[in-house]
Amino acid sequence: MAERLLRVLIADDEPPARALLRHLLGGLHAEVVGEAADGVEAVALARSLQPDLAILDIAMPGAGGMDAARQLAALAFPPAIIFCTAYDGFAVAAFDVAAVDYLLKPVEEERLARALARLPPRQAAPSPAPQGAAYLWVPYRSDLRRVDTAAVERVEAERDYVRVHVEGRVHLLRATMDQMERRLDPARFLRLHRSTIVRRDLVAGLRHEGSGVWSALLIGGSEIRIGRTYLQAARSLAD
Repeated sequence: MAERLLRVLIADDEPPARALLRHLLGGLHAEVVGEAADGVEAVALARSLQPDLAILDIAMPGAGGMDAARQLAALAFPPAIIFCTAYDGFAVAAFDVAAVDYLLKPVEEERLARALARLPPRQAAPSPAPQGAAYLWVPYRSDLRRVDTAAVERVEAERDYVRVHVEGRVHLLRATMDQMERRLDPARFLRLHRSTIVRRDLVAGLRHEGSGVWSALLIGGSEIRIGRTYLQAARSLAD
């Protein structure tokens, strides 16, 4: 059986730097499962995604890579840490937080491959339970806030982020809709469109608009167009 891909979280406030790492990792038997623009987002995503490795920039707005590394080390399933930065003055501090390697930008594939070769043997990481996670960690101002998934009303795509609606508040989280779908209990939540997931008990009805087009009517009066790919699952609500 083929070994599973190394699951990597990237944290860097510069999109071109994240893009370069994503490109290089694609050729090194690794997959990028999440991207963050600062340390707060990185820790929030690591709690949800449980990556094998976090590649962290040192200098980022708000919480930087060092602060993030200390918080990541305290997780139940901490990822290995590699720093990737333009600054060479933090190498000693990096190894104080048990970093596997310290890379200077711009990174070359051969150097990144050597860093990955230094990673300790991977233990079997727990996969997200089929019934979904009990809670999510979302950025809130300069802190993290725990949100019970049972209280989530809907999730909507917002470019590189998702908008998580919870009891009248909207939390912006850097994640994909596919990642959110895996985190949410399919018995409680339903994907209606590639950009929308809703809690099942908020769907009040289905409306046929004609020509094979359907919409979901939500409690409160809002209406969501159902994507053709998700129509069969939506119509199962009436079974």
